Amino acid sequence: MQKRTKIKIAIFVLIVGMACMFTAVVTDHWAVLSPRVERVNETCEAAHFGLWKLCKKYIYISEENFVQGHGCGPISLPGEENCTYFRHFTPGQDAEIFDYKTQKEYNISAAAISIFSLAFMIFGSLCLMGSCTGKGKGKGKGRDYLLKPAGMFYAFAGLCCFISLEVMRQSVKRMIESEETIWIEYYYSWSFACACTGFVLLFLTGFALLLLSMPQMPRNPWETCMDAEQDQVE
Repeated sequence: MQKRTKIKIAIFVLIVGMACMFTAVVTDHWAVLSPRVERVNETCEAAHFGLWKLCKKYIYISEENFVQGHGCGPISLPGEENCTYFRHFTPGQDAEIFDYKTQKEYNISAAAISIFSLAFMIFGSLCLMGSCTGKGKGKGKGRDYLLKPAGMFYAFAGLCCFISLEVMRQSVKRMIESEETIWIEYYYSWSFACACTGFVLLFLTGFALLLLSMPQMPRNPWETCMDAEQDQVE
């Protein structure tokens, strides 16, 4: 397979990774939390949240959906939903569900790191667009030069995505393990899966793009030396 074809495939995979990461950042289904349901034919309150927003859903549990000892849900059941944005810098109603002093720090960290990831994706995209129109000395010189920082930016974006995922995971874990929590069940939802996919695609493909932009090693170790001697003679 030719080098240009490999680069085109890498660019396509990066576009998919960026779409996954952007979807994860702007949606609010990173984690779903459920309290214990003791009685049937009552309304319970489940919650799902992301980096910026918390949504509470009031679900009516009928006999068909009731399972003894299980939590409220599934979240896909119909019910009234009320969403509010996290108040990252001022106390608010979110403290009723989250331990404010600890959870606020986790949410701020995860949100800030995700912004860094988006910024690296933007820088990488600018380098990538420049490589498509860049002209250097010799065939492909300008393109190869700009692909190197592009690959590094995308790899950094994937790394920031991974850190944001880990911070969110620790946030949910700390919340569930708290003695005062009302939540007995949790699981990571499709936004979290999008972020995981974005991390894998951005980090690995960014690194691959960096390798593809490197100059090709000579098949014969003496080729470089022979070329240097010819240049000196001329």
